[in-house]
Amino acid sequence: MPSVLQILWFVLIAVLFAGFFFLEGFDFGIGMSLKGVAKNDEEEDALIESIGPHWDGNEVWLITAGGAMFAAMPYWYASLFSGFYLILFIILLGLIFRGVSFEFREQMETSKYRRLWTTIAAVSSFIVPFFFGLMFADVVKGMPMNATGDISAGFFDYFNIFSIVAGVAVALLSYMHGLNYMRLKLHNGSLVQRAIAQLKVLYPVLLAGEVAFAVTLYIYTDFFTNKPMITLGMLVVIVALTLAAWYTNIKGREGWSFLALGLAIVSVVFLLLIGLYPRVMVATDPANSILLKNATSTPYTLKWMTVIALTMVPIVLGYQGWSFWVFRKRIQVKGEK
Repeated sequence: MPSVLQILWFVLIAVLFAGFFFLEGFDFGIGMSLKGVAKNDEEEDALIESIGPHWDGNEVWLITAGGAMFAAMPYWYASLFSGFYLILFIILLGLIFRGVSFEFREQMETSKYRRLWTTIAAVSSFIVPFFFGLMFADVVKGMPMNATGDISAGFFDYFNIFSIVAGVAVALLSYMHGLNYMRLKLHNGSLVQRAIAQLKVLYPVLLAGEVAFAVTLYIYTDFFTNKPMITLGMLVVIVALTLAAWYTNIKGREGWSFLALGLAIVSVVFLLLIGLYPRVMVATDPANSILLKNATSTPYTLKWMTVIALTMVPIVLGYQGWSFWVFRKRIQVKGEK
């Protein structure tokens, strides 16, 4: 059995990834909406301004999650980052291009090149959540892996029905999370009205996608065999939160809709990591799966990491909360009344 500190750090890493997808998820959604909702430069400017003070800070959650894996669970880190090197490289390129696209777009004097960098921002905002969903689906599905944690996988080990469904689901959740955030941050106008119209169509699509995800989860993983009640319960929670987000969206309660769909995203992360436990990497040959109890650093290292985390995490949370409070005012699209 894993020790208390090992379980604690597994939970902390899960919380860090959940925080990343909750906070950065709406950033990705806003990025995709630059092409999915916005119709002109003024609307694009307003969308970028809505996440301008936050998107780089939200990415810190991902950096911290990767750093925590490296320090607390080096065996997991080594197997994941080597086995999914190309996937993670694509994610890194997506994060880089998404970040620089905002700056380069502002520097372009001609509309042609502004449109180019706007397109790059939208595409990269889709690529990152899609490939994250694909990667985590592959991790829980199981990969061809030897006893030392080395993955030797082919194309269809990475790209299969389950991983593609999961990737599309995460990208769609992020897009809709961004549309809900847009309703919170922008004054009501034609841009927000288009977002509301899209959400009315996308909620049924999302529910159908969640059913497809549940079916492929049953077919491709051992979640229903090993933890049937928890898995079923988490799926019910995800659907219930989606229905709550849909209902509150119809009623015009944008804050509750944003929170409910954000919690649905968090629930997906916890579903995957709960099903993964007590493993951290699943092998197609169960004997080669990496167990949590064998993947962590020494108890001394985990002890001091815990002390540091308990000191720094409240500071980071306080700063981010303060940042959102300072920039809480709604944004007006230029030219609209």
